[in-house]
Amino acid sequence: MNITVLLGGDSPERDVSLASGREIIHTLRERGHQVVPLDPALPPETSLNLEKIGIGTAPPGKVPGMDPGRAFEWLTSPAVMKADVVFIALHGGRGEDGTIQALLESAGAVYTGAGVLGSALAMNKDRSKALMSEAGVPTARHLLLRAASGASDDQLEKKVTAQMGFPVVVKPNSQGSSVGFSFVEHPEDLPEAVAAASEFEDDIIVEKYIPGRELTVSILGEEALPPVEIVPEGGFYNYKCKYTKGCSRYIVPAEISSSCRRRLEEAALAAFGALCCRDYARVDFRLDERENPFCLELNTLPGMTGLSLVPMAAAENGIEFGQLVERICWIARERSGNLIT
Repeated sequence: MNITVLLGGDSPERDVSLASGREIIHTLRERGHQVVPLDPALPPETSLNLEKIGIGTAPPGKVPGMDPGRAFEWLTSPAVMKADVVFIALHGGRGEDGTIQALLESAGAVYTGAGVLGSALAMNKDRSKALMSEAGVPTARHLLLRAASGASDDQLEKKVTAQMGFPVVVKPNSQGSSVGFSFVEHPEDLPEAVAAASEFEDDIIVEKYIPGRELTVSILGEEALPPVEIVPEGGFYNYKCKYTKGCSRYIVPAEISSSCRRRLEEAALAAFGALCCRDYARVDFRLDERENPFCLELNTLPGMTGLSLVPMAAAENGIEFGQLVERICWIARERSGNLIT
């Protein structure tokens, strides 16, 4: 296949995307595919020449940024127009919220992962929780805070105390990879946590903390892969624990009862369907002391690095990394009805 890999982008998760993209490119080439890298955060003349220039590691603030107005140049380039499939290895921001997906739709490109609607729904934690709850997927109680509300610190503390109590988790409404995440045990620490999350966006989620275990279920096609338990250093699966080797332990498959595994897999598939997802995804849960699962969020473009959870779960089912990436490409091709003969 001719495959173009979109990587980089301008979200706070740019470095993770670069890591995912590099590994995807390497394994697809090993399997005999023709692969072109493309970074939509760079000017088209630069992005379309990454093989000569090199895939950079510049942080989001050092790249021009994704400009839909200039996207026509790379959308109409051979890298996209001649690709049998575009593998989206972007994470967060406009790479995962439906923007890139809409641009690729307009170009008639076949691409991996959720479509425009599924991407937008899953990125919005408040709306995705509502849809998952409606589909019978249990989620932790939460509040959506809007910067424009003008609520004082005292009013906010009273509201959180009355509706869910402490401790809570505070995070931006539409970011991934634990960006802007804070664990708040005491009411007086809430304003600082909200301020930290507000550095990334105006809408903030305050979510009831569920004591217990951290698990995740990956979806490939229409199949739930074995649940993985994450045991992070320090008790919280934050950005450092996700992407720093040795900061977390992983138990695959998770050591849970068969009934609990069944509930997790059913909840993951229900969330996947409720948010109009496709191809693959990762659904994150907290498991309380009675093995009751609470869905935290669904990731439509989960990481695909050596520390990533989807490849880990796939390996437990005998699917090595190259096979996994290739299978995702074939699923997208088959879904489009545009198969190579």
